[in-house]
Amino acid sequence: MHALPHLAAADWISLAIFFGCWAGYAWYSEHSQWGTCGLIRTSQQFRLQWAYRMLEREVRVADSALIGNLMTSVSFYANTTIYIIAGLVAALGASDKLFNFTAELPFGNTGNRELLEIKLMLVLASFVFAYFKFTWSLRQFNLLSILVGAAPQGKTGEPGVDVYAHRVAGANSLAGDDFNRGIRAYYFGLAASGWLLNTWALGLLSVIVLVVLYRRDYRSAALHVLRD
Repeated sequence: MHALPHLAAADWISLAIFFGCWAGYAWYSEHSQWGTCGLIRTSQQFRLQWAYRMLEREVRVADSALIGNLMTSVSFYANTTIYIIAGLVAALGASDKLFNFTAELPFGNTGNRELLEIKLMLVLASFVFAYFKFTWSLRQFNLLSILVGAAPQGKTGEPGVDVYAHRVAGANSLAGDDFNRGIRAYYFGLAASGWLLNTWALGLLSVIVLVVLYRRDYRSAALHVLRD
């Protein structure tokens, strides 16, 4: 913490851009009225349709297989994040060698060892956040599998079917939303790594990540397929 006063004005500006892009896009895509037409909220409608179709089926082997596939994807990212965190912790332990290495890179401007540790901590915090989101998503998918196992059989309009369908779709959406937040943390974790090379790279990469996320969630071919 004693290195914080040594941050230059450019560092604070880049950090403000970084957190502004991350938090701003999270609010825009999840809570604002302008983000309702995106990939995240559009997929929630199909989760509700899936819940209704699942309740109509007597044999739900296909539904269990689909949930297992979703859990496998989340588990892969959670396990990968553990290795990334371990590597970053090891880099913190060898910050002197890393400082000498980055000083020799083109456009390298890490300042001093204490400042380098702050930059590594930002990257580390991004992936720790992603790990918590992935593991919580995995736990919610486990809860979803329990709901599928306890689901009654019935068609739309029958007593209790609509309520249970919304319960299943809600659990599915919560798990999927946390998975999306973990993926988003990966993107901004990569942006945070640019701070290791150059002060302005953090802000520039944050804006680039913001544009990439927006294009994929609101201008991608996948979204057009779901909506059309």
